[in-house]
Amino acid sequence: MSSAQPFAGQESNQHKRVTAQSNPGFLERLGETAGGTVVGIGLFFLSFYVLFTNEPLHDPNYRVVVQAVKLKRQVEMYQWVEYRESKDYQENGETKTETTYTYNTEWKSELINSRNFDKEIGHQNPSAMAVESVTVVAPEVAAGPFILTKGLVEQINNFQTLSLRDFNALTLDPFLSTDDDYFYHTQYPRRPEVGDVRVRFSFAGLSGETSHLGPAQTVSVVAMQRGDLLMPFKTKAGDTLEMLYLEELSAEEVFAKEHQYNSMKTWGLRAAGWALMFLSIQLMTRIVYTMGKQTLAAAVHPHHT
Repeated sequence: MSSAQPFAGQESNQHKRVTAQSNPGFLERLGETAGGTVVGIGLFFLSFYVLFTNEPLHDPNYRVVVQAVKLKRQVEMYQWVEYRESKDYQENGETKTETTYTYNTEWKSELINSRNFDKEIGHQNPSAMAVESVTVVAPEVAAGPFILTKGLVEQINNFQTLSLRDFNALTLDPFLSTDDDYFYHTQYPRRPEVGDVRVRFSFAGLSGETSHLGPAQTVSVVAMQRGDLLMPFKTKAGDTLEMLYLEELSAEEVFAKEHQYNSMKTWGLRAAGWALMFLSIQLMTRIVYTMGKQTLAAAVHPHHT
């Protein structure tokens, strides 16, 4: 068989051309899909005060009322905590471990099971808390005239501690007291005993125009508008755009932040890959080193049958 080579002096009807096209980034995919910032059934950008139409969030047990998107009740109990410190030493040809156990009383948000202590006697904790931690979310949240979806509301997490400086303690139940922005289930907050409980409140997404806690939260949102609802926007590239920033930004500033975030995420993945590669090399080196020691030992002390 003869190869398909052109005759001398005859030009080939085949040629090659190499072209390059960069993979689209976040901004390129956005512009390609949405054509920029579109108002209507498409990509939507807005900066408004966060409002919600329902009643203020409240906790009747502590007479707390806040006009906000979220109200968090964080509960801590005064409990015994076990700490252990171990050290190894050689004795009579054996490796022994000596463990020292230390017990302190501290405020903890999680329940500590004292049954797992090395010495429970004298360090017993209650088996349950009198009050549970909880976060309450407003059933309907709106930015201006537009209602936010659950995915957008989940991004409102700028919690601030509720100050009790101006709180009227006279309205509390007799078994409660206040100190340093905490509600205490004891009349002696500076001398707590094991089992005492304290509660602190925080809020996120302050709303309302007349709140004594400060001005309403400003947010910037990128999502799809459908009627009075803002919802996730699906791009042709398969991305989902549903972004909320807790500050007033222009559309250009929002996309610049998102581009910076994507760049940092890429470098983070690369760093994680380098770390895994380094760890793999270290483990392989240890294996080779161990095998080398075993081979050397076998050569120095050959086994005779």
